[in-house]
Amino acid sequence: MDQTAPTLRHPEKAHRPDNPVARKPAWIRVKAPVTPEYRDTHALIRRHRLNTVCEEAACPNIGECWAKRHATVMILGAVCTRACAFCNVATGKPAPVDRDEPDRLATAVGELGLAHVVITSVDRDDLEDGGASQFVAAIERLRATAPNTTIEILTPDFLKKPGAVEAGVAARPDVYNHNLETVPRLYPAIRPGARYFASLKLLDRVRELDPSIFTKSGLMVGLGEDKGEVLQVMDDLRHAGVDFLTIGQYLQPTPKHASVDRFVTPEEFETYRTLALAKGFLQVSATPLTRSSYHADDDFRTLRAARAARLQPGA
Repeated sequence: MDQTAPTLRHPEKAHRPDNPVARKPAWIRVKAPVTPEYRDTHALIRRHRLNTVCEEAACPNIGECWAKRHATVMILGAVCTRACAFCNVATGKPAPVDRDEPDRLATAVGELGLAHVVITSVDRDDLEDGGASQFVAAIERLRATAPNTTIEILTPDFLKKPGAVEAGVAARPDVYNHNLETVPRLYPAIRPGARYFASLKLLDRVRELDPSIFTKSGLMVGLGEDKGEVLQVMDDLRHAGVDFLTIGQYLQPTPKHASVDRFVTPEEFETYRTLALAKGFLQVSATPLTRSSYHADDDFRTLRAARAARLQPGA
């Protein structure tokens, strides 16, 4: 576990007035993680000194996923160089890159017995390649030690990091995920360090370099977007050839983060799912609790089957 997180987790937000945290509706409440399997996964992550986005981003699904021994490892430390208004990951000056991390990751994946692993990271704007080489090292190590495990990477935008996306694609993950997070109108407030069209270009570039790699992206709703804006993002993603779309409810981590504009109903999520499938996505997950790596193993099998079915003659 990374020990370099600052005492003040979000120093850049400390001066901001509090936004009241809204009470969650019944459809989005989850049980506290208490199972023995959860505790076993927790102990394994600690033993191998790994970080997980499950913990750092305060994912509501951690109890369910860790009970099934599914954890999403967050490489390159636990301190991010960005300060997004929605994210609970600590911000500040990160520690040097841990070159032994890919080995520990591969060992943990073997002990967990994962058929499909999701690897993500903090933003590392301080590094020349944005941390792309650490993704490559992790993929290569996993290919050597767990050749039957499929690999999904969820990368930062690698903004102004020439060659970073290309390096990640050359390592040939099975899925390349990069989240747009929200609609372009809300980027200055919600994702100020990023650029909407740069993120779209990243996804398009992955498809251009290697069409065999599945591409994936995700959105949060409930931040103040409207339906038309969400549908436009779907169209933009389809134009970039993205295969898999995830849509989930934004949940406010602390009073210093962006407030929830509204809680989107399960019925609205189902409407988004139906419309996205009609626009041509191979796979869509759209529920209040959907997150990028939620049920990623099952979803990957469905995704692969959907592509095979579409490639059948007459499909």
